[in-house]
Amino acid sequence: MSLNKLRNIAIVAHVDHGKTTLVDAMLWQSGTFRANQDVQERVMDSMDLEREKGITIMAKNTAVDYGDIKINIVDTPGHADFGGEVERTLRMVDGIMLLVDAAEGPLPQTRFVLSKSLELNLPVIVVINKIDRQDARPEEVLNEIYDLFIDLDANESQIEFPVLYAVAKDGQCKLDMEDDLKDLRPLLDTIIEEIPAPSGDPDASLQILVTNVKPDNYLGPLAIARVMQGTVRNRQHVMLCHRDDTQKKAQISALFVTEGLGRVEVTEAGPGSIISIGGMTGIGLGESIADAEDPLPLPPLHVDEPTMSMEFRINDSPFSGLEGQYVTSRHLRDRLMEEAESNLAIRIESTDNADSFLVYGRGELQMAILIEQMRREGYEFSVGTPRVIIKKVDGKNHEPFEKTMIDVPEEFMGNVMQKLSERKGIMTKMINHGSGRVRLEFDIPSRGLIGYRTQFLTDTKGTGLLTHLFDKFKPWAGDIVHRTTGALIADRNGKVTGYAVLNLQERGSLFVAPTEKVYLGMVVGENSRENDLDVNITKEKKLTNMRAASADSFEKLHPPRRMSLEESIEFIKEDELIEVTPASFRLRKRALDPHKRKKKEMA
Repeated sequence: MSLNKLRNIAIVAHVDHGKTTLVDAMLWQSGTFRANQDVQERVMDSMDLEREKGITIMAKNTAVDYGDIKINIVDTPGHADFGGEVERTLRMVDGIMLLVDAAEGPLPQTRFVLSKSLELNLPVIVVINKIDRQDARPEEVLNEIYDLFIDLDANESQIEFPVLYAVAKDGQCKLDMEDDLKDLRPLLDTIIEEIPAPSGDPDASLQILVTNVKPDNYLGPLAIARVMQGTVRNRQHVMLCHRDDTQKKAQISALFVTEGLGRVEVTEAGPGSIISIGGMTGIGLGESIADAEDPLPLPPLHVDEPTMSMEFRINDSPFSGLEGQYVTSRHLRDRLMEEAESNLAIRIESTDNADSFLVYGRGELQMAILIEQMRREGYEFSVGTPRVIIKKVDGKNHEPFEKTMIDVPEEFMGNVMQKLSERKGIMTKMINHGSGRVRLEFDIPSRGLIGYRTQFLTDTKGTGLLTHLFDKFKPWAGDIVHRTTGALIADRNGKVTGYAVLNLQERGSLFVAPTEKVYLGMVVGENSRENDLDVNITKEKKLTNMRAASADSFEKLHPPRRMSLEESIEFIKEDELIEVTPASFRLRKRALDPHKRKKKEMA
């Protein structure tokens, strides 16, 4: 294919600003789907977790044909925890489409992806989406985007970006607010005009950058890559160039390009092509493939470093092995190493304990997604509380800080400011748009946000928006109180009884219901006071020969508090673990025996 007939573009934005919806609309209007399909779905969200959570987790590419020009589109995640996916994606494209909500304006992830794009000198097309919202303010949002470009030191050519206005869910856009909405042709025309065609000499020595590796049941590892220069051919012998400067010969067993949502096998591909290559066993993310006779490796791809860690360890509770298929430390290690190979933002380290591993990542959500994926695959394990990474700078401890943006109704502003100040947050900006909502910006230690999201939703009655993005390492901010309440802990193995629940529910909120099995050291509830309390939740009522009318008492049983995985991660303390199995989550103490716990407290 001629280079002039090809365009590569990434669509980037903050979470829930409409990236995937817009890509879906482009696929429909390009004729990728049958004309008689009248139900539009989020076809780009291919993972079960993506459909359930309504967010993009993994970057994925598709292609549309517009006239005689092929447009490769990469849909990227919008959550800051998946920034590694965005960073590697930007090396595949020649420009970006920056999507911004017409009401919310630029948010932290908008700033992150834009800064990375400007560093690579990629041209930008700005699309202001959701202009049909009642609270839309497109003119103000456009000014905020200009301010963001200036704040990121964009040069004159970068700041002269084209602007379109869109309603992605309806597949409509326009070039000026005064125009009528029409289909997406103005957007496609702008992509053709503003995004440069790929550069590269098709006759030069072969250079391919690998940006992803996916397993395939028939072809083995599939390397998702971009041809930087030269021409790659099916069955060609190539050289795999690794990060440690070692090289290994291999042969391409299959070569594909993307067409719509599928892939089509081809005999060759030139510069700028986004391809899938079979037979690349051993190739790593961010590494390169070069000519076998004259290898010229590309610099390996790097992403920003992790900011937090979590301990993953085997499940050694009394219920170990009852619900999971993969339970040993070897299974756990192999799965985590596999994840680290396919995700540059994840790093795995061994600990002094052979049954425990430290997983470094970007945030709680990224960890929660990894845990959820593993449990669905049949793994059983335990995880500890998130810990931020501490650095020594000039002999002093430094910790990661986050830029946090909060959008709340005015009535909840005081409560939010008080809670964040208690967590060492410092307010840097306050904007009142006059619509009854206020936008607050804070600099806060990453530690301060651990466990805060649930509290935030409670304080704002579910109406607040909280987003954050890693800023930089700053001096240690001091101690931060995490959870002020204690735990209710089962003091023996057995089944929960309604009689015990009835007597214990006044002590706090319980996580278990009658007839559920518990074990010694399992956390069965949250104490309303600061201290931990060992309780007998399996206690049965003593039988007598006296008839008692107690049936009505059990109608007063409160339903158990069921926490999601994210809420469990926020809840646990240093001395607690989450037991993760394919069937359930349980909270437990690290030391199950109460006597051992007391000895540790006294030590």
